Amino acid sequence: MPDAAPPSIATRRLLTECLDLITQPVIYDVEDSDPAALARLRAADDALRNQPEDRHRADVLHRLIAQLVEDYAT
Repeated sequence: MPDAAPPSIATRRLLTECLDLITQPVIYDVEDSDPAALARLRAADDALRNQPEDRHRADVLHRLIAQLVEDYAT
């Protein structure tokens, strides 16, 4: 069942960063292994993994970002 509570401010910020990372033009930079884009990707991965609040939402976002890290940043 979805959480009826609104997302935390930290989750909102991370959602914005995730959307930036998976949409144009940044996703092209990720796919091209641009060091700055990969650093952002790894930072988002770390932030989502370590976010103490709103875990259900953070976990969902983390699965998406973790797949990109596996595909492009390893």
